[in-house]
Amino acid sequence: MRQPTFFDKGAGDDAEAPDTESIVLHALGEFQARGKVLADRDLPLDRLRGALRRACDARGVSLLDDEQAAAALGELGAHVRRVASFVAKHPFRVTVPRELAERARSFFGQAGEGK
Repeated sequence: MRQPTFFDKGAGDDAEAPDTESIVLHALGEFQARGKVLADRDLPLDRLRGALRRACDARGVSLLDDEQAAAALGELGAHVRRVASFVAKHPFRVTVPRELAERARSFFGQAGEGK
């Protein structure tokens, strides 16, 4: 049996986990669809906030906070590191591996075909 983590919401955690994953994949794919380079690049989380906001809006859910976004990115395989809060408003830096970037690109492409 899996032990719940800090980010689990309780009874509905099975429905919530894939939703967070799909939001982040949508955001990363949309970021690339706008012509931005994502793979193997050290980005401040602030650069991804707009894509995350648009992905949350598209799914009709509330915006992920920095901690939730960082945790979801880390679970998907991105390298996430915390920086000092005086360095950045959103104190995380994210490096997305090429495999995750390709997965997000194909996810976003499939989601776009379904609309």
